[in-house]
Amino acid sequence: MLKTLKYILQANEFLRLPKEIRSIVFYSEGKNYWPLFKGLINGILDQSDLYVCYITSGKDDPGFTYSDVHFKSFLTDDSYVRNWLFENMQADVLIMTMPDLNNYQVKRSKHPVHYIYLQHNLLSLHMSYRHGAFDWFDTVFCAGPHHVNEIRSLEEKYNLPQKKILEHGYARLDSIIKHKQPSKVENKTKHALFAPSWGINAVIELGLGGQVVEKLLSLGYKVTLRPHPETLKSSSKIVNKIVRMHSKNNKFIYEEGVSTLDSFYKSDFMISDWSGAALEYSLGLKKPVIFLDLPKKVNNPMYTEINITPLEVLVREEIGVIVSIDQITVSLINSLPYGQINPEKYVFNIGKSDFYGVKYILDIIEDF
Repeated sequence: MLKTLKYILQANEFLRLPKEIRSIVFYSEGKNYWPLFKGLINGILDQSDLYVCYITSGKDDPGFTYSDVHFKSFLTDDSYVRNWLFENMQADVLIMTMPDLNNYQVKRSKHPVHYIYLQHNLLSLHMSYRHGAFDWFDTVFCAGPHHVNEIRSLEEKYNLPQKKILEHGYARLDSIIKHKQPSKVENKTKHALFAPSWGINAVIELGLGGQVVEKLLSLGYKVTLRPHPETLKSSSKIVNKIVRMHSKNNKFIYEEGVSTLDSFYKSDFMISDWSGAALEYSLGLKKPVIFLDLPKKVNNPMYTEINITPLEVLVREEIGVIVSIDQITVSLINSLPYGQINPEKYVFNIGKSDFYGVKYILDIIEDF
């Protein structure tokens, strides 16, 4: 009850702000999304006298430690108060990484607001998200050509009004490349990063995660387990069992959270299923991926109604190999392909996504 009251007070504090202070609003589901927003916020504040309001559902969000006189942060919940605040939102622009606007609990405001969707991974928009996930956004920031093709094809197929599209890029990939560490002497013991997706057909949820970790350790590799945040919500008991089983093994590392990239840089190869992290890893670092041969991650059974092969299907054999757990061997790992993919083929504006995103947001504000 006290928490809900705190959220209500924060929401009212936001709504009482003068209009010019709440012109640009970012909404974050939690701390893992801060790296996607930070560059845009920096650019807006550096290049203008505008204010930025940052509303988050994560009490440990790094946005609360960000300091600028034109930056204001607010905490909300991820249910009733947030949903009420969205319905009563008064802003010129709202930028968010959460899809399904207006389809479920989170509705468009009864006041005029320009909604911008910001990509939080490189996966396809027609297979990996629910049907209609982007229909109610005014602008979609596209990470690469595949996103543009998917949005326009969905609009044509279902006779939807055309949204504005920005050939944006992908901030997380920019960061991975920017902070890439110089090549060094090969690890004496190769290091595997186990970073699967989440959902009913994902490797951990299927109860196979323990087998993967045991297999890699038995082959003599160091293993970092990096579960998806949604897996920690829905299948924490399975993850905790794996961690307990190997906690005393000095070759086993457990990484909780996906906001840091240490394991990306320290590992030699990744094991995944249908995770967007695999695309970031390969495109950003040109390191190989072992894809487990599991059913596709399909959140929209109607995805085949547009004739576009999802990116995560298209590039699997280009950036790695597809095998069963039993087929993972030392010989296979030693023969993995390195550095065979050009990120510019699949992602816009490498190293410059924030520049184009900031320019677009400021231009939108100027039009109000």
